[in-house]
Amino acid sequence: MTAVFSHGRLRLYLLKLLGDGPRHGYELIRLLEDRFLGRYAPSAGTIYPRLQRLEVEGLVTHTAAGGRKVYEITEAGRAELRHRAGELATLEADITASVRDLTALAGEIRPGVRGSARHLRRDLHGAARRAGGVPPAPPPGAAPAAGSPLLAEFDKRLAAFAVEVGGLVRAGRLSDNQLRTAIRVLDGALDGLRRLLR
Repeated sequence: MTAVFSHGRLRLYLLKLLGDGPRHGYELIRLLEDRFLGRYAPSAGTIYPRLQRLEVEGLVTHTAAGGRKVYEITEAGRAELRHRAGELATLEADITASVRDLTALAGEIRPGVRGSARHLRRDLHGAARRAGGVPPAPPPGAAPAAGSPLLAEFDKRLAAFAVEVGGLVRAGRLSDNQLRTAIRVLDGALDGLRRLLR
């Protein structure tokens, strides 16, 4: 997401959102997260300094309401939006393309990661069974077998890793190339584990 919002484009998009009506900072964060289908949500540390800068430039003002600052675009801000309408249209197109690419990438990655994890769980259950009489592997999606705390720990760590990577993707902190590299590294690690288990 950072590429989409390079060179002052986030500032422009914040003006656009405020052009639709007054908002407080967390509303703007939520609107951006919704626009990116939950795959990007800027931090308060990203949004508030930009809002303060827009205010210094006279493009927005704020009022206090319910303990929160509510920002509103000024006439100077509306004039800037009109002046930069072409840039804004290009930005909207870039955001749409970025969301489409992220959605497609997530669709490509999800089955592979799930498949790799499923195979690795099966291999782990097989190795544990050979080593000490652990019951057969549970079907996919089922809880680990009772009496196999190491398998339960593996499942827990794998799930935590998936949640962590998903959070980084949604926050826009992983580029497509970084994510592809991470998948290659994960595939290599999973292959190494499989060889160890055989």
